[in-house]
Amino acid sequence: MEPYRDEHENGQHKRKYILGIIVIVAGVLLLLSNTGYLPYELKHILLSWQMLLIGIGLVSLFTSESRTPGTILILIGGVLIIPRIFEVSFNVMHLFWPVVLIAIGVLILTKRLPRRPWQRRGSPQDNQNLSEGFIHEENIFSGGKQRVLHQVFRGGHINCVFGGSEVDLTQATLAEGVSELEINTIFGGVTLIVPADWRIQLKMTSIMGGFADKRSYVKENPDPSRMLIIKGSTIFGGGEIKSY
Repeated sequence: MEPYRDEHENGQHKRKYILGIIVIVAGVLLLLSNTGYLPYELKHILLSWQMLLIGIGLVSLFTSESRTPGTILILIGGVLIIPRIFEVSFNVMHLFWPVVLIAIGVLILTKRLPRRPWQRRGSPQDNQNLSEGFIHEENIFSGGKQRVLHQVFRGGHINCVFGGSEVDLTQATLAEGVSELEINTIFGGVTLIVPADWRIQLKMTSIMGGFADKRSYVKENPDPSRMLIIKGSTIFGGGEIKSY
């Protein structure tokens, strides 16, 4: 368990330093602006909501294990800041959705394909043949509602872009040792329903969204060595963990 603890602590330190540097830079820029030392040409670029998107994207890029959310935010912020740098003859907001769609297309092309697809889609479906105990779920402009029955769950990945997913794991058993589930949502959401005694550690990066463990109570697990690490990112979306 020590390597995972050390990795988690290193990630926290990395986030702390990067966030600290960005806050200091923002404070210096604001100080220069208020004292008149920051030229207007730079002020209306550096102190803008578009630059805020780029800044959040940079934080995500360097602190999250997934590069996709940060890249998308930097791309959107970079396109929308063009009118503040160059003279354009069109409304830049007309570029927003095309850029979002292009970013989603890049996401589709660069995401790894599932090694062995498992039964998907339904309302709801019972899956008794979860391949090797791993979930590989991709929902883009769509959704899924799944129930995993009597399987040893080992992790996998769930990606939702303008879509959602609900996975019921209450009848599953968590594999021995540490398992990892990667979840990425962009304008989407994921709900996990798990047994109340599962030991779960969240390592999510959230931007204009959130991911929370909303179990009303957590039972003591008779085998504390079994743990599920949920990592990934949520952008303009979210997720939750529940139990019956």
